[in-house]
Amino acid sequence: MKVLMFGWEFPPHISGGLGTACFGLTKGMAKLNEVEVIFVVPKAFGDENPVDIQLIGANQVPILQKKIQFEDARQKIDYFEVGSELVPYLGEQEFWNLKSKIYSKKTRFIKTSEGFKVDFTGKYDDGLLDEIRNYALVAEVIARNNKFDIIHAHDWLAYPAGMAAKRISGKPLVIHVHATDFDRSGGSVNPRVYAIEREGMEMADRIIAVSSLTKNIIVEKYGIQPEKITVVYNAVEPVENENEVKFEKGFDEKIVTFLGRITAQKGPEYFVEAANLLLKKMKKVRFVMAGSGDLMNQMIARVAELGISEHFHFTGFLSGKDVAHMLQITDVFVMPSVSEPFGIVPLEAMQFNVPVIISNQSGVAEVIKNAIKIDFWDTIEMADAIYGLINYSALAAHFKNEGKHEVGHFEWINSAREVTDVYKSVVHF
Repeated sequence: MKVLMFGWEFPPHISGGLGTACFGLTKGMAKLNEVEVIFVVPKAFGDENPVDIQLIGANQVPILQKKIQFEDARQKIDYFEVGSELVPYLGEQEFWNLKSKIYSKKTRFIKTSEGFKVDFTGKYDDGLLDEIRNYALVAEVIARNNKFDIIHAHDWLAYPAGMAAKRISGKPLVIHVHATDFDRSGGSVNPRVYAIEREGMEMADRIIAVSSLTKNIIVEKYGIQPEKITVVYNAVEPVENENEVKFEKGFDEKIVTFLGRITAQKGPEYFVEAANLLLKKMKKVRFVMAGSGDLMNQMIARVAELGISEHFHFTGFLSGKDVAHMLQITDVFVMPSVSEPFGIVPLEAMQFNVPVIISNQSGVAEVIKNAIKIDFWDTIEMADAIYGLINYSALAAHFKNEGKHEVGHFEWINSAREVTDVYKSVVHF
């Protein structure tokens, strides 16, 4: 079975859990030897290391130019499609010159480079909606030029690309909901994003949700029938070079870590308030907020206002070995998410023998047994849980040992097998 898969990011160029999940899932699929994956991202940088999959950057695909090989000739020649509904232009003047001519109502104009390729940033900035639109236009070209059995689109950013590929090919579409705008926005939903999400869900032949929490949101907020949705939990990549020299903190104080995007969805303000409560009971502890996001400056200001700056550290965004080093020196990991569809980072922390505290409002809480679970808003209970893990070595040892053992069962090959079963439910061989 061949899958045309659309995502938005791929390691090492990631900004959160979406790229990590896509990487792990495709690695798991490669181990199964049942599925061949063509993975498409808006922008390929050239330093990606895909494992047994074909990686295509939409920025590398000419939207009009093709190369073909004649059977009776040894050389490739270039030709240009005619009658296409996509009309490229290089600049503003050329755009208005083209617009002055007569085209069909279906004609769409798209700005390209001189090689008829679309420039993508692959970022989450002010031009995001334009990039999503252009990504969908290039997806049509990719769908025409490749053979595949099914389409798989990850999160709302890639839904329009998946839908475009389905319209061109007639192949079934599976969408993978890693989060909804109800999670990301804290309830203040962007109507344009919601519209894209709902259209993708309605057009999809099957929907994969990363937790029952997410499935319930899809049913209740988007009006989708539950029979259309399959829950497939995420997993975690095994720690590489586990026996290498351990990173040490170099001082005799406990470290409590928050690691993730500093946004309303992740509940950073509750972490700060719990830290303040704990520091009233004990002083030999430091709190680390590792990550970046729109609430970072607000969190820095609140820490200063509470007068706990000397016990609080902001590292900025961490990736790769820096994440591993941070977890190696962490004594307690806290994920106080307000609405977390799944949450891979607690699994990563458990791999490093770190006891974890997670919110009941997270998908990972549905499957982890060896973690302390609290409501995100209950900062008193959060502070008490941190205090217990720091001061009672037997309690910490229990969660370290049992958590390490439990997380070993969260393998991407298992998630990949369940996703493949979803494919088989709509593709019949």
